[in-house]
Amino acid sequence: MNFLFTWRYFKAKKSTNAINIISWVSVSAIILGTASLIIVLSVFNGLEQLVQSLYSSFYTDIKISAAKGKFISVSEKNLEQVRQINGVSAYSLTVEDKALLQSNNLQPVVLKGVDSNYAHVNGVSRNISKGSFTLGTVDHPAAVLGSGVENALNLESDRSIMPLMVYVFRNGPDINPADPQSSVRSAEIAPAGTFRIQQDFDNQYVITNLPFLQRMLGLDSNQYSAVEIECSKTVKPEEVKKRLEDLFGNSLKVQTRYEQNQTLFQVMRVEKWVIYAILTLILIVAAFNIVGALTMLVLEKKMDIQVLKAMGADNRFIQRIFLNEGLLLALLGGGGGILLALFMCWLQVRFKLVPLQGNFLIDYYPVKIIPADLLLVGGTILIVALLASWLPSRKAAMQPFELKT
Repeated sequence: MNFLFTWRYFKAKKSTNAINIISWVSVSAIILGTASLIIVLSVFNGLEQLVQSLYSSFYTDIKISAAKGKFISVSEKNLEQVRQINGVSAYSLTVEDKALLQSNNLQPVVLKGVDSNYAHVNGVSRNISKGSFTLGTVDHPAAVLGSGVENALNLESDRSIMPLMVYVFRNGPDINPADPQSSVRSAEIAPAGTFRIQQDFDNQYVITNLPFLQRMLGLDSNQYSAVEIECSKTVKPEEVKKRLEDLFGNSLKVQTRYEQNQTLFQVMRVEKWVIYAILTLILIVAAFNIVGALTMLVLEKKMDIQVLKAMGADNRFIQRIFLNEGLLLALLGGGGGILLALFMCWLQVRFKLVPLQGNFLIDYYPVKIIPADLLLVGGTILIVALLASWLPSRKAAMQPFELKT
């Protein structure tokens, strides 16, 4: 019964045209606010998915590294125990340290030595832009350079016939503190290819074979920087992490991909919720139009309220009529805004209307619509509409009942 009165009041022609105008202004404002909120959240979802895909090409599902210091010692027995853990699909042994690379000029880099399994646990080998993913041998090392490193050295890795000089700094009992040069080891290394993933990696990483870098750093064959693990698709990385922690205890640090980049992902999520809060304020401002529309409607329907009370309607019945009127305006605005947002997101995916400036793998803003965001925005609109409608509906319900003869 309440909705019947609500719908009739919404459709009926008002004696004052301003009421209709204010009602449709409030609906339009909610449409724009809702659409803006969903579109912005979808863009953040798309950017987060893009960043995750880029970082997943370099960071593995799980990384085992030193809790203290730079290197870990892992025996063959430990590796066999890792292989037997349910959920471990593959693993790679890696060593990385800072180094200098010289062509025509010196370039500081992070030199990473990897074993033959490395191509199976992440996507670096699938992001080769020039040359090939060739790492050479311990005596004839080759390197795959990040595109930023290649540009800094001013060379073409797939065309260069001249080897590069690599300088690494090592520690050990055979180092003479009085002779700093004894801590520097150099060797020639051939550029074999270039990878291009993301600037954070492209500008600093150079990848070569594991035995070569172990020899350069003076490490034993069972000493590594990390064990990088790929998990099975059917098992969550958090479950595998728990099993690895039970195996190694506190002696080693076990991190999921999210924990390896925790600061980055936390910042992205905080930014998303800050934008949500700001755009929610816009919806609240738009809700003031609902307050104005309902207040004017209450003034116009004074006689109707008196008639309904004379027929036995109580205050709660009257309040629900006008409360539902505010919810109806919000539903029309929210529904229209969701449809508009879905349409705009489809246009962006289909026609790439808004370009993405900068040197990225894609040239347009990515969007990803998550159903939970639609529910969140819908719930926000309903709460804002309820709060905006409560005062005018309460005022309508508290109209004094007067019988005039």
